[in-house]
Amino acid sequence: TFPDAVVRAILEGTRPIKALREHRGMTQVELARASGTSSVYISQIERGKRRPGRRLLAKLAQALDVASDLLGREDD
Repeated sequence: TFPDAVVRAILEGTRPIKALREHRGMTQVELARASGTSSVYISQIERGKRRPGRRLLAKLAQALDVASDLLGREDD
């Protein structure tokens, strides 16, 4: 389970990856390193400019310690 603030942020439009990253106290650089990508790519995902593929989504979920289905495919 996650704090109400995380759920509220997602419901208000914050992308799940960003809300969960911030909840975990991680920077974009830390998440990028933990998932094997660049911080620029993380920023683009969080802003809705790019979508992670399945492999990266799985790595992001592992780095954030959540199930990958909680992250979705960031389609919106």
